[in-house]
Amino acid sequence: MEGFLVSKTVFTSCELGVFDVLLAAECPLSAEEISQAVGASLDGTERLLAACTGLQLLNTHQEHGRVLYSNTDEASVYLTRSGPLSLFQSIQYSSRTIYFCWHYLTDAVREGRNQYEKAFGVSSKDLFEALYRCDEEMVKFMQLMNSIWNICGKDVVTAFDLSPFKLICDLGGCSGALAKQCTSAYPECTVTIFDLPKVVRMSREHFVGEADLRISFHQGDFFKDPLPEADLYILARILHDWTDERCIGLLRRIYEACKPGGGVLLVEALLHEDGSGPLTVQLYSLNMLVQTEGRERTAAQYAALLAAAGFANTQHRLTGKIYDAVLGLKET
Repeated sequence: MEGFLVSKTVFTSCELGVFDVLLAAECPLSAEEISQAVGASLDGTERLLAACTGLQLLNTHQEHGRVLYSNTDEASVYLTRSGPLSLFQSIQYSSRTIYFCWHYLTDAVREGRNQYEKAFGVSSKDLFEALYRCDEEMVKFMQLMNSIWNICGKDVVTAFDLSPFKLICDLGGCSGALAKQCTSAYPECTVTIFDLPKVVRMSREHFVGEADLRISFHQGDFFKDPLPEADLYILARILHDWTDERCIGLLRRIYEACKPGGGVLLVEALLHEDGSGPLTVQLYSLNMLVQTEGRERTAAQYAALLAAAGFANTQHRLTGKIYDAVLGLKET
């Protein structure tokens, strides 16, 4: 129960803008000042601030008999809207979308399928039509992915030396955050983001600007449409959405399009080979049950998918963070 209460405390504090108010103030504030700034009751704000202090998200200061509050360094970096490493959008997506699917976790376990229809009243026959059921929801999802790769992207694109691959295609590249990490780490590469037309439109409007000269776009459905030729294809948090059958079908399409000597980089949260952990990945796998058709897998399971599609010399690297890397090569 405590984990649920903690998560909702963080969700609410972010949604009200508590950490943003304190960051903008540049000095400690009282509960009364914070309650007025966020438009909330004083009693409720005092209780929320006390809980955030207990979670070590806020510091307290005594001044003339009053208690004042300020952000901890971690709250300013990760929980405000403005920081380059902000998790604010990820937290908002978790609160407003993932949380509602998890309300039906019992049904998901019983039925063995995702719960979009019960949670949002939309069919999940086409998974990404459900995920992107409106422009607002699509932008929220893109902001979630953007925040993830702003924090974790460098680790996964440098887990292997990708410098030999000059032409990279990021399939399902979404906001372009991982593409930017690639062009930053490998100055001689260019990256093509392949995604659905409406995602490309949103990415151009909100995330990838004219300054990103080595990033381009290709519109299409990677299950159906021709793939651009590339030295390396990146599938970052893609295969975990799908069944083994769909994964192998996609990987075979990539294998056919891939140049000899090229490869595919899978970015996923890897389970231990015996399935005993990590706990975060086990929980992510439950999330895949309530939200998608897929699951989290071990490195050996991803290697088997790659081998079934024709890729050889499969290796994996653990980053020590949430997401890891698996590389499969197409023999010359």
